[in-house]
Amino acid sequence: MELKEELRKIKQELRLSMNGVASAFMRENGINYKLNFGVELPRLNDIAKEFEPSHELAQALWKENIRECKILAGLLQPIETFYPEIAEIWIESMPTAEIAQLTVMNLIQKTPYASEKAFQWVAREEEMFQLCGYLLFARLFMKGNILNQRAEEEFLDQAASTLNCQNLSLRRAVISALQKFGEQNEDSETKAENVLKTLKTEL
Repeated sequence: MELKEELRKIKQELRLSMNGVASAFMRENGINYKLNFGVELPRLNDIAKEFEPSHELAQALWKENIRECKILAGLLQPIETFYPEIAEIWIESMPTAEIAQLTVMNLIQKTPYASEKAFQWVAREEEMFQLCGYLLFARLFMKGNILNQRAEEEFLDQAASTLNCQNLSLRRAVISALQKFGEQNEDSETKAENVLKTLKTEL
């Protein structure tokens, strides 16, 4: 199946699976996309299974300013051709925290450079990069990644400096990363709690 045909078929599937109530709910809650079919995640996973993972297809889907296409891009992008520079291009055009969370979960956490990029991204000024960095840290801690002392100190320092930011999605991601870090052992739990004690704003 040619790329244009695959894209046409995917958009047809999305229209058939459209959920106007979910789409309207997202708009009412400030989650705005150029086009949002409101298709639920289990259905998107099923649609993704109908297609072979493809770099060309995933890149074409990401360029579409459509919620579901961006989610499918993360599901269909092969890990081996998702180079760090491509990951950063995606983050630069990432429209919402929802897409950030799903892309990190479905794709970025599986890359060989995930740990390295997590540190780089949380230190950047752009909030979307910071968000992806902390989401990535949370995923890596859940997978059992352990930091050495120097890396641990760097992570905790960055988290402490970002914890009281104004961006609610970013703040939640920092809290989640600290909580997952704290679940590793008693020492990490104490260190995470000490940082979380500085949280000034109730969620």
